[in-house]
Amino acid sequence: MTDLPLAAAFELNAKLLPTLNAILNGLATVLLVVGYVLIKQKKYAAHGVVMCTAFAVSSVFLFFYLLHKFYYPDIRLRERFPNLPDWMAYIYWFVILIPHLILAVVMLPMIAKGFWHAYKRDWARHRAINRYTIWVWLYVSATGVLIYWLLYHYFPAVSAAA
Repeated sequence: MTDLPLAAAFELNAKLLPTLNAILNGLATVLLVVGYVLIKQKKYAAHGVVMCTAFAVSSVFLFFYLLHKFYYPDIRLRERFPNLPDWMAYIYWFVILIPHLILAVVMLPMIAKGFWHAYKRDWARHRAINRYTIWVWLYVSATGVLIYWLLYHYFPAVSAAA
């Protein structure tokens, strides 16, 4: 057995994990929409399978996100993109990233509570919490993809062009 860190053992790099995480977030977003449609169609068993899959995909995302942050700590936005216009940085921070981070933390107990009520077959409480959870989870998943696109595609192009 080797003493190499996990990231080196699997030859992961700084570009692979963010792309994988964006794919996982995108897949979770699609699964959440499908789960929402299924529950509206009263296809309860299919809804349960899809939502459990969305939970599994989001859990894998969280693992790889934390792994990425462990091996590749963030660089300040201004250091990474020195030519990025101020207004873009402010929109990124205050409109997209800060709400995304706050809601990502808030949604974890909401998801756990929703799954607990489903497990207990307490459908009234399950519906009550998930009436809000679905929208928070969708927002966090979708903005996760947006954040990836901004950091790894849009901002580098804007910064290079300036």
